[in-house]
Amino acid sequence: MSVERFPVHWSGQTAVVRLPAELDLTVADDVREALLSVLNQGALALVADMTATTFCDSAGIAALVRACRRATANGASMRLAAIAPSVVRVFTLVGIDRMISIYPSVDAAQASPDQTGGLVK
Repeated sequence: MSVERFPVHWSGQTAVVRLPAELDLTVADDVREALLSVLNQGALALVADMTATTFCDSAGIAALVRACRRATANGASMRLAAIAPSVVRVFTLVGIDRMISIYPSVDAAQASPDQTGGLVK
């Protein structure tokens, strides 16, 4: 179900998961499962495509943090592609930008040489 709701594009061992316009309590569990699923399938890099996302609440943030922790545990990296000022501002206010690298496009996120998973030690 999650794969259909959240399309995944693979390029080698990099998975790009397209997330919805609103990442809130109603979809956060499914988003988390979709992100964890691609990591469980062996993704070495995970890009959460939030370029269409205009709203993200605490449940959405928790889903992203959980995926970031799994990526780090798997030795993978996780990146966000987000452009909505409201979403980027929330990420900055709660410190997500210190855990997960944020890029203005999917292409920029994929091109990044960062392989640390974005987790601040």
